[in-house]
Amino acid sequence: MTGHTPPIAVAFGAATDAGLRRRINEDSYLAVSPLFLVADGMGGHNAGEIASATVIQEFSGLTGRESLTIDDVQAGVVAARRRVAALPAGAGAGAGTTLAGVVIADVDGEGYWLAINLGDSRTYRLSEGHFEQVSVDHSVVQELVDSGQLAADAAQRDSRRNVITRAIGAGSDAEPDYWLIPAEDGDRILVCSDGLSGELEQDAIHGVLLAEADPQAAATRLVHEAMVRGGRDNITAIVVDALAVRTRASRACERDTVPVSAPAHDDADIDGDTLPRAVVAGGF
Repeated sequence: MTGHTPPIAVAFGAATDAGLRRRINEDSYLAVSPLFLVADGMGGHNAGEIASATVIQEFSGLTGRESLTIDDVQAGVVAARRRVAALPAGAGAGAGTTLAGVVIADVDGEGYWLAINLGDSRTYRLSEGHFEQVSVDHSVVQELVDSGQLAADAAQRDSRRNVITRAIGAGSDAEPDYWLIPAEDGDRILVCSDGLSGELEQDAIHGVLLAEADPQAAATRLVHEAMVRGGRDNITAIVVDALAVRTRASRACERDTVPVSAPAHDDADIDGDTLPRAVVAGGF
């Protein structure tokens, strides 16, 4: 009987905008069950929008299934990396992109979120009143915060905030981080580019997610609020609600979030563009 019901039944909405300072929207996204992904292209004249669209196109071939495995997602990353590396001169060569989001996974008959992250696009989860950032930014400022050299509340204003340390393309071959998160009825997932998180504090994002019951209305308002706060970069938001989660009748133990091991200045900052660290520091 469980074979006829998805691991997680969802409702979702998505919105994107180039913002107020950018002519081209280099963000791409995929919001088709079981995949909810945001890719923030970087490279400026190297056509970051082509890199991000290429990655999303690769993953779009996995839509329509009830769930995906980590092997499916890892294979998608490998194929996407290969396609971005093969982009021709003048049409994306040298460009790169972030990748973040969740896919629906089935773990022993139960619904889980499988979160993935490369770069500084973000995934948040609102569950049973608790709002948290699931992903950890792959960025220079995050490294400085982690090492105690920069206060967390100063990170959003730091001039290096757009310099990332992992990507698909742009000279990076670093692997993503993955997390398996047990889904609960009523979960709300937000996946966004840094054009949103760079304009709105976490409390403001939380407030919008609480105020807007409809996921499309929430996504649209989040993008609007980021525009009102300055819209310095491209802005993308996907909001996904868990309407029903498949669980086994009995559980041997309480389910926990599980990190999954994976093989392991400039004028660009004026308009908020994301930069690979190679551009600034000479290599990943």
